[in-house]
Amino acid sequence: MLFERVFISSIGIASFILIFVAWGHVAPIAYDPLGPRPYPVLLLSLLLISCVYLVFRPKRFSDKVDTGFLNPLVLKKVCLTLLFFFIYAFTFEFLGFILATTIMCFAIGVLFGGNIKASLISAISMSVFCYLMFDYGLDVPLPLGFFFSK
Repeated sequence: MLFERVFISSIGIASFILIFVAWGHVAPIAYDPLGPRPYPVLLLSLLLISCVYLVFRPKRFSDKVDTGFLNPLVLKKVCLTLLFFFIYAFTFEFLGFILATTIMCFAIGVLFGGNIKASLISAISMSVFCYLMFDYGLDVPLPLGFFFSK
């Protein structure tokens, strides 16, 4: 219980500091009348308010929940997932969005007990759908990687 409140307090302090950092941010090009400031300030303010509530809530509203993180199998899966995300971040531009996302989603799907065929199909379809959504729907260019570079 005390560890939880200390952890939430540290998140609250970090969000309080980041509010001041975001408040001072000024974009060199005014593409929006409000600028880039309101969105992070709003999210960080909501996070700070939530942290204050969680730290000072009455004890009767906090039940002890066993998350199971002390289980070695869960810790192994969490560490492997973090490793997959780091590998994804480093290979994103080289391999391209579609291939890197497919590999990462397939690896995480298999890691958490998914069927190999189902994980592969869902990883390919999700990466292609997200690429099309970002590139054509939102007009956000994503890297294609060395296979598709001209």
